[in-house]
Amino acid sequence: MKISNKMADVISKQINKEFYSGYLYLSMAAYFESNNLSGFAHWMKIQAKEEQEHGLKFYEYVLERGGNIELFSIEKPKSDWKSPLDVFKFTYEHEQMVTEMIYNLMDFARAEKDLATEELLYWFIKEQVEEESNASKILERLEMMKDSTGGLLIIDKELGKRGE
Repeated sequence: MKISNKMADVISKQINKEFYSGYLYLSMAAYFESNNLSGFAHWMKIQAKEEQEHGLKFYEYVLERGGNIELFSIEKPKSDWKSPLDVFKFTYEHEQMVTEMIYNLMDFARAEKDLATEELLYWFIKEQVEEESNASKILERLEMMKDSTGGLLIIDKELGKRGE
């Protein structure tokens, strides 16, 4: 069954948000690189790539269902933070916002009685549980270490080992 125009429109807006998230994480990676925290930067670059993949997953889904996609301008992301802790507070809040957007898409799909889109969104819901958990764990560790440079360097080293 062809996807409804309304559903394709709301997913087009989500595609934009996913690519914005990718830009945001690249901006965070640049912040970390400029502060000689290459492990944090590595983690954020992988995060950026994942967000782009999420956008493409939505994009391909709409096309597979015979829908039309409208691509919107991507908002310029924030580029300055006070500290790595500040970055991860922002990251965690951003992931919570993305989760809310996915839940809203699910509500819309249910209202449209679009079972295929519901099925797709279950994957994103599970993904958001992981995204929030990852950001939360790093945030908690940064909060625990306070102003310890040694602690920051240990976390940086660990984040640099993140696989794709």
